[in-house]
Amino acid sequence: MEIRQLRYFIAVAEERHITRAAERLGMQQPPLSRQIKAIEREINVQLFQRKARGVELTAAGRVFLDDARAMLLDLEHAFDTARRTARGEQGRISVGYTTGAGLHPLVQRVIRGFRDAFPQVSMALAEDFPYDLSERLRNDQIDVAFIRTALANPDGIVIDSLQEEAVVAALPSGHALAGRKTGGDTALPLKALAGETFVLYGRPQGTVTLQGNAIMTGCEAAGFSPRVGYIAPHHLSTLNLVAAGFGVSLVSACVQRMNIEGVVFRRLKGAAQIKVPLNLASRHGDASAVVRQFRVLAKRTANSFRMDVKVE
Repeated sequence: MEIRQLRYFIAVAEERHITRAAERLGMQQPPLSRQIKAIEREINVQLFQRKARGVELTAAGRVFLDDARAMLLDLEHAFDTARRTARGEQGRISVGYTTGAGLHPLVQRVIRGFRDAFPQVSMALAEDFPYDLSERLRNDQIDVAFIRTALANPDGIVIDSLQEEAVVAALPSGHALAGRKTGGDTALPLKALAGETFVLYGRPQGTVTLQGNAIMTGCEAAGFSPRVGYIAPHHLSTLNLVAAGFGVSLVSACVQRMNIEGVVFRRLKGAAQIKVPLNLASRHGDASAVVRQFRVLAKRTANSFRMDVKVE
């Protein structure tokens, strides 16, 4: 039995008249009568009793009407679900992010905006280091990832550049450079930190991230090699160590939104300023409509985003 035959049957049952049902369906009466008879032959049940002024459902016909309506509703739901899935409006997505990326307000805005725009998409979040996120992408464990640096091995991964952000110095509040002013400007030349012990963000086993490597490269460009005293696994840990006086750090400007007591942030000035990107990574050739919608929304949000973070 075809879907259209169910619709024919329902129209006749509701109109209780073959001719009126045919007009409703936009067809001739004889073909509709033949279709109703074909349905009755197929299921070997009489569905209608023919009356002088129309038709009337039999007991079997009334039961079949309820089931036919339910079947059509189920089919319409299936069709609608398939269409929404094809448009990326329904399904699931797993979003990874590094600790630093998770602090960026753009990331928060993209995630919130996507959930608002696509409430029928289930979203899972995963925090990890950049290398691990890239491997999870390749292994289909996550679908997209917000990262703060380019990947060391980008094979099979698409990188969408969203933002670029300045690095700022994080100093203990009692540090001699914390209140230093030059002509009313509290910005510091990067080389002013040459004699300091640095606290960087990295793996627990003591390996700095690619962002940490970029910071070290920036310091070397400024004429010194940073003395790394501690490598902390989270940005909060990094700032806590700075607040406790274990050293200074260089962090992306958005990190100061954490407002850690005992930490003072200072802009950097001069040609040796370090910039860190915010990127969205995804698998090359991913056919997921949900991933496509997420990338489109992330790039559109980034184009209109302006971060208002004041650094002294």
